[in-house]
Amino acid sequence: MMYDERMVAPMRAELTRLGIEELRSAAAVDEAIKDQPGTQLVIVNSVCGCAARNMRPAVALAMAHATKPDKAYTVFAGNDADATRQARGYFTGYAPSSPSIGLLRDGKLVHMIERWQIEGRSVDAIAGDLKTAFDQHCTSSLAN
Repeated sequence: MMYDERMVAPMRAELTRLGIEELRSAAAVDEAIKDQPGTQLVIVNSVCGCAARNMRPAVALAMAHATKPDKAYTVFAGNDADATRQARGYFTGYAPSSPSIGLLRDGKLVHMIERWQIEGRSVDAIAGDLKTAFDQHCTSSLAN
């Protein structure tokens, strides 16, 4: 399903204004993740109000943490289908979920937050999960 771009633009901007790079094609996803060293945060953004309305502010809060992934990317489920499908291909062992957040090290999934772990939870709780994952798996700060 394609959503009206005017409707999703503010939802995209909530993440891109943080310096998170938007990937809009399958090739862009592979270029950013495949065989790349370091840590990559991959966010599957979504229109879903019940979960995404807390996910985006939680990501913003977590990205202010001292320890962060080397790179951060986002794809938009429902509008960038090829990019989303490709990104989910890196989430080995997990069913498609929107929104969701994967943390990869050297292109391999090391931590996953699925929709059910976002839905009904506070911004602080979701951000806390991300910060804990960053502390466990990341060694450097995101270069802006």
